[in-house]
Amino acid sequence: MSDNHIAFVFPGQGSQKVGMLAAAHEQFQAVRHTFAEASEVLGYDMWDLVQNGEQDALNLTETTQPVLLTSSVALWRAWQEQAGPRPVIMAGHSLGEFSALVCAGALGFAATVQLVRQRGAFMQTAVPVGQGAMAAIIGLDDDTINAICADVARNDAGVVSAVNFNSPGQVVIAGHTGAVDAAIVALKSAGAKRALPLPVSAPFHTELMKPAAERLAEAIADVPIATPQIAVVHNVQAATESDPEQIRKLLVEQIFSPVQWSRCVQAIVASGASQVVECGPGKVLSGLNRRIDKSLQSYSLEDPEGLAATVAELQ
Repeated sequence: MSDNHIAFVFPGQGSQKVGMLAAAHEQFQAVRHTFAEASEVLGYDMWDLVQNGEQDALNLTETTQPVLLTSSVALWRAWQEQAGPRPVIMAGHSLGEFSALVCAGALGFAATVQLVRQRGAFMQTAVPVGQGAMAAIIGLDDDTINAICADVARNDAGVVSAVNFNSPGQVVIAGHTGAVDAAIVALKSAGAKRALPLPVSAPFHTELMKPAAERLAEAIADVPIATPQIAVVHNVQAATESDPEQIRKLLVEQIFSPVQWSRCVQAIVASGASQVVECGPGKVLSGLNRRIDKSLQSYSLEDPEGLAATVAELQ
């Protein structure tokens, strides 16, 4: 099979769990080397944390972000080690966009591990713990959710907005805790099937993240960025970008802008890709992608069997 129908997607926060990638680490030298490289950069044994740490420690944003980046890059390197075919296009959900850019050759791995640890810390400290919240809204259309959030925000409840357009009928809202609570009540009244508070510690991708964006802009200013060798669809505008300085700006904007995942997947489909490989722990994106476009075939590299089967099928 020609490789020009293959896309790679990289998950964001929420896919991490203690014990993940154990079989891949045992089987693939590339996975072991990648975790060792990240551990050296950060000054702690990342693999030990992933296998033996507490879930609460793994869920801390400044830990989660480098762990997920490392996991995705490790599986990408294992894919290459096994002579998996080269994808024509890539995208990542939120943090996963950094993983995509590393795997596409635009960002260096060591520098990006350090950068996303800082990004996590900046995001965590932008809003004091307890003052921000996020919730998944199931079963309402995007326009209704946007309108209700705008109404709640206008009524001085605080900041609340739609931040992750994950798939038709699944949108995440975020903002000040009280405003999110008020929006949940209004959205349920408007017919939302479910409204699920998410176990996160900050209201990501809202305007409340602008202080984090300012700090990220300083941190990323000196990080070398190259033209991607594989096209990457960006969350902010759901389009590819080849100019390194524009990529730098998009990575800063992304922290306070909605993740346009549905549109990103539509852009992948428009590029001609029909097979989508999820490169990272879990299968969250595979589920979303099927809801966005039922024609897509999804594959997961999380375990060695899945990786081997995917290489065999897509070669």
